[in-house]
Amino acid sequence: MQKITFKGTPLTLVGRALKAGMPAPGFQVVSQDLKAVSSADFKGKVKIITSFPSLDTPVCDLQVKEFNKRAAGLSGETVVLGISKDLPFAQQRFCESFEIKNVRVFSDYQTSSFGINYGLLVKELNLLARSVLIVDQNDALRYIQIVEELTTPPDYEDVLNNLAEIIKNGPLSVKEKFASRCKPCAAGTPPLTQDAILGLSAECPGWELVEDKKLVQEFKFKDFAEAKYFLDLVSVIAQEQGHHPALTLIYNKLKVTLTTHAAGGLTDNDFILAKMIGELTI
Repeated sequence: MQKITFKGTPLTLVGRALKAGMPAPGFQVVSQDLKAVSSADFKGKVKIITSFPSLDTPVCDLQVKEFNKRAAGLSGETVVLGISKDLPFAQQRFCESFEIKNVRVFSDYQTSSFGINYGLLVKELNLLARSVLIVDQNDALRYIQIVEELTTPPDYEDVLNNLAEIIKNGPLSVKEKFASRCKPCAAGTPPLTQDAILGLSAECPGWELVEDKKLVQEFKFKDFAEAKYFLDLVSVIAQEQGHHPALTLIYNKLKVTLTTHAAGGLTDNDFILAKMIGELTI
């Protein structure tokens, strides 16, 4: 996971570890009129997503204004989304005061859905890192810029140069979402064969296979607060994936049990989520 600093002091980014070329995770944020907005609402668009700590700081203020200015020259197939953990009321005041019309600004204040799913939640501050992402029409994550020093603005020229290349070359083909996204389950979904289960288990170190029907792992932390924090991360990831793990919290220990109830056993989804959980940073 990339390291960042705030005035030279190291900070910790938590959440999923993402790479360009993989499917962009879904997320849910809150609009300025307090309505839930999801990434699916922008399906079929090229999405520039820029995150920042707070509109009450000069660099973030200028970041949104700069993207608002530059977005005016973009084609209709591109949408610019700004995301922070500012409350929607503060975001609305800012956008009205400075006539921000070309950037759609949303809040991640409720569950940090965006921050956790994109690995951009700053643990020490409970704010979002400064970043710019580009997601193409097929929802493939094409570009990631995480600004190393929180007080430094993003490289706008690099964003626009990469955007031009992405539009020129067209969207990526996301075959089966690179097998990195859970698929909707339905009654009658067959469980994996024993051979398939054994093969996938080898790719998920630390997980115990129980009767070929469950994956179980216990995570241990220094105290209850750390264990609860990890539980929240797993919950947000699982919700975005549409998975329903059993989470048992006992003081500084979290036991995670994965199975696909509709299948009566293990499916690809359980191993996909196991890998995601294994990659979480805290």
